Amino acid sequence: MAKIAFLGLGVMGYPMAGHLQAAGHDVTVYNRTGAKAEAWVAQHVGKMAATPAKAAEGAELVMACVGNDNDLRGVCLGPDGAFAGMAEGTVFVDHTTVSAAVTRALYEAAETRGIAFVDAPISGGQAGAENGQLSVMCGGDIAPYEQAEPVIAAYAKMCRRIGESGAGQMTKMCNQIAIAGLVQGLSEALHFAQKAGLDGAAVVEVISQGAAGSWQMSNRYKTMLDDHFEHGFAVDWMRKDLGICLAAANENGTSLPVTALVDQFYKDVQKLGGGRWDTSALLKRLQAMG
Repeated sequence: MAKIAFLGLGVMGYPMAGHLQAAGHDVTVYNRTGAKAEAWVAQHVGKMAATPAKAAEGAELVMACVGNDNDLRGVCLGPDGAFAGMAEGTVFVDHTTVSAAVTRALYEAAETRGIAFVDAPISGGQAGAENGQLSVMCGGDIAPYEQAEPVIAAYAKMCRRIGESGAGQMTKMCNQIAIAGLVQGLSEALHFAQKAGLDGAAVVEVISQGAAGSWQMSNRYKTMLDDHFEHGFAVDWMRKDLGICLAAANENGTSLPVTALVDQFYKDVQKLGGGRWDTSALLKRLQAMG
């Protein structure tokens, strides 16, 4: 069992930190909004700290799951950042989806302090976090990854090191690229079924058992047909992620025409007021078009 600091108690981080405490680890949490940290402590009987640096003091592993590049820099750097409180030889594990550039910069900043940095973005959504069934894709040095892997197992069904620093984030980009096209395709299929006067649930029951089947189809078609989008991974966050993908593609010369198109479709959903809707709200865009 390890002494762990967990930074960021959003819809993903809150249950992830809870799984760590339930597994027997000694967990101290930090959250920008203190009330959320207080609620977590009341529920899980752990500890909380006023700053990332204080949370990281004495920790063997520091885990983070925050919002974006700037949020991650904020919890890592500066006099109140986690790096300031971490002892040499300790490991920082970042579960945030951020750019590979900020990952590599923080890897280097950590290295100068004698600490390790593992990029470990996650996939599986809020349900995956709550059920301890996340997929974790990692980049960084082998030794710190091997130290972190058995701890990550508290909330993961799959954890794998893909390569050097930044490889985890690049793999998460592949994940989001693949999802974008799938959700658009599912939205178009359901919209077509509705316009054709078909029973959407019956259609999915049949086609999901063939080559069209996917996680998105199995887990999202019911809520899509019920016009329920107040759950899951938000459109605003997906646009952040797709922006990272498109920027990286521009750097390495990759052509991502479908990703670029779906990103613009999500922009349309935002204009409909759906920034906090689930990513399956691409169906709402089609319905609004008639």
